[in-house]
Amino acid sequence: MQQPHSETSPVLVIGATGRHAGTGATVVDRLLSRGRPVRAMVRTNDDRASELRRRGAAIVVADLHDRASLTAAVNGVSAIYFTYPIAAGVIPAAANLASVLRDVGSTAHLVVMSMAVSSLDSPSRLGQAQAVAEEVFIWAGLGPTVLRFGGCLFHENVLLLHGATIRENGVIANSFGEGPAPWISGDDAAELTVAHLLAPPPASAQISYPPPAEAITHAEVARIISAETGRPVRYEHISAATWRRELEVAGEADPASPINNAMAQHISTIGAALSKRTEPLFAPDPHALTVMLNRPPTPFADFVRRNLARFAASSVTVPT
Repeated sequence: MQQPHSETSPVLVIGATGRHAGTGATVVDRLLSRGRPVRAMVRTNDDRASELRRRGAAIVVADLHDRASLTAAVNGVSAIYFTYPIAAGVIPAAANLASVLRDVGSTAHLVVMSMAVSSLDSPSRLGQAQAVAEEVFIWAGLGPTVLRFGGCLFHENVLLLHGATIRENGVIANSFGEGPAPWISGDDAAELTVAHLLAPPPASAQISYPPPAEAITHAEVARIISAETGRPVRYEHISAATWRRELEVAGEADPASPINNAMAQHISTIGAALSKRTEPLFAPDPHALTVMLNRPPTPFADFVRRNLARFAASSVTVPT
C-alpha cells in the first residue's frame, strides 16, 4: 500500500492534450496556478507536450491501452484525472488503469470526467461503454468521484462539429431539431473537476450530475453566433442518419481530426433523442454553478465573443 499523499505529491492528468474540449489542458493550468505539481500523461512527446512542459507540468509518456506503460505514470500521485476521448476503447482503458492502480496499491483520488448519458441503457454506444468503465473503477475498489456533467454539450462542440460549415456557408445542421440542449463551458467543467481533485477522496464511490449552465436550442445557438459575428448563421434540422454519415465522412477525410465513427454514432443519436424533448434532460442551474465555481458560469454568448476569429468566414480551423 502506498503511503498517504501530501500536497507536494503530483496530480496525474490523463488526457492533458485532448482536443475534444481541451479540459485536460485547463485542468493542468488550474492545478499549476494553485501551486500543485502536475504530471501530464501524453501518448506522444510532441509540440503539445512541450507546451505543457513549458507551463510547468512534468511529462510522462504512457498509453491507456498499454498497461505496462502506466505503472510509472501512476506511482506516487495524490489524485488522478481520468478523461477519455469521445471514441471507442474506454472499457479496456479503464480496465488497464484500474489493474495498475490495484497492483501498486494506490490510494490516489480518482476523478472521472463523464457525461449525463453514461448509462447501461443509453441510446449511445459510447454512453453504454462509459457506464461500464465507471463500473470497472468501482468494482476495483478505487472509490472514484464520477462527474456525469448534465451539460451534455460543451461550448467547444460547436466549433468541433460545425465550425467548418459555419465559416463556409453560415449553417449549423444536425439532428437536435427544436429540442433544448444542455450546455456548459469546457473550462467551467474543468474548474469543477479541479475542485474535486484537490478535495479529500470520498469514503466510497460518488456519482454526481453537475448541472448545465443553460439550455438552448441549436436555432438559438445560430442566432447568438449571428448576433455576435454580424453575419447570418442559420440552423437546419437533418436526420440522425444523415448527420452521422456527414460526420463519418469528415472524420475519414482528416485522420488527424478528433471526429470519428464512434463519435458520429454517439452525438447523432443523442441529438435525435433530445430532439423529441420539450424540456432539457437536466435543468440548468446557474446559481448552483456559481456557488461551485465562485463566479457565474460562462454563457455561450461569451464563448462566441472570445472566439470570434474562429467563427469568421476567413478564419483558419484551429483544433479544439
